[in-house]
Amino acid sequence: MKFLCLAYYDEKTFDAMPKHEIEAIVSKCPPHDKALRESGKMLSVASLAASRESVSIRPKNGKPVITDGPFTEAKEVLGSFFLIEAADRDEAVRIASLHPTAHLGEKVGWGVEVRPIDYFDEP
Repeated sequence: MKFLCLAYYDEKTFDAMPKHEIEAIVSKCPPHDKALRESGKMLSVASLAASRESVSIRPKNGKPVITDGPFTEAKEVLGSFFLIEAADRDEAVRIASLHPTAHLGEKVGWGVEVRPIDYFDEP
């Protein structure tokens, strides 16, 4: 089974942190991601640009309307994602719980949401 793991954080708190604190937290991710990829469990991983760089498209009067920023107003925004392969939900939670976003950076509100994927188009 494939699971999409969505990593959220408090963007304003994160942006206000000293650069060395950010680097100390973020530097933990690449080695973890590499090990997970080598295990065959990590299918894809990416960091997302700041929410101020995003646009949202919503239907209005039968036409797409484009607005700046994320779709919802929230304190925490989506900061990255990773796609994993797991036997079941329990294994997916165990794998996601090992990622640095699940146990580092508490003061910036990092957290991971794990969702099963019903459909995945493989090349």
